[in-house]
Amino acid sequence: MRIALLEDDLDQARLLVEWLRAAGHHCDGYSASKAFLRAVKRESYDLLLLDWIVPEMNGLEVLKWVRENVEWRVPVMFLTARDQEEDIVRGLEYGADDYLVKPAKQRELLARINALGRRVATVEPDQLEIEFEPYSIDLRHHQVKRAGEPVDVTQKEYELIVFLFRNIGRVLSRGHILESVWGRNPDINTRTVDTHVSRIRTKLAIQPELGWKLSSIYQHGYRLERLN
Repeated sequence: MRIALLEDDLDQARLLVEWLRAAGHHCDGYSASKAFLRAVKRESYDLLLLDWIVPEMNGLEVLKWVRENVEWRVPVMFLTARDQEEDIVRGLEYGADDYLVKPAKQRELLARINALGRRVATVEPDQLEIEFEPYSIDLRHHQVKRAGEPVDVTQKEYELIVFLFRNIGRVLSRGHILESVWGRNPDINTRTVDTHVSRIRTKLAIQPELGWKLSSIYQHGYRLERLN
């Protein structure tokens, strides 16, 4: 998962980032609210992990902004020392999906994060085939079909197709797409994403007449939508 962390205790932040990366997640850490929100505006994330008491805006205000301004309902978890029942209730009422009191236990934190990821997934992680008419993707044999006919795609086009169909309805930043499909390769730029999306749109004949739309979101990225 791609995670944005808001935590102003640098030692705590380093530990959390280490735990998350060791578990196979990507994590961007921020120590102040405004930098965190700029990143959330610019990039797409699978989960936001918030402390409550942080500089500039508190975690509750950050959560309120996210729920009012981020189109896709990204999962949000509080990780904070505030342990009063009224705080937990307020956090959940403002739209948090989970609330964990510090000090965090590594295995519990990772288990809760994985549970949130499963809750919002379009496709189950162990699913062997993705089917959304008229498209089907055989994940065992890396084969894509449209209306039952095989579509000739490259390996990277296949990986991008899988990523888009696993995230139907989400606005995905170019950075998120690059990282998920190409990895953190400094030699690959965002024009690569644009080129591959264009090819996929053509090869799969993605168009409203077939009930699908693959939109370019200005200064952000792309969204694959099912129209009916």
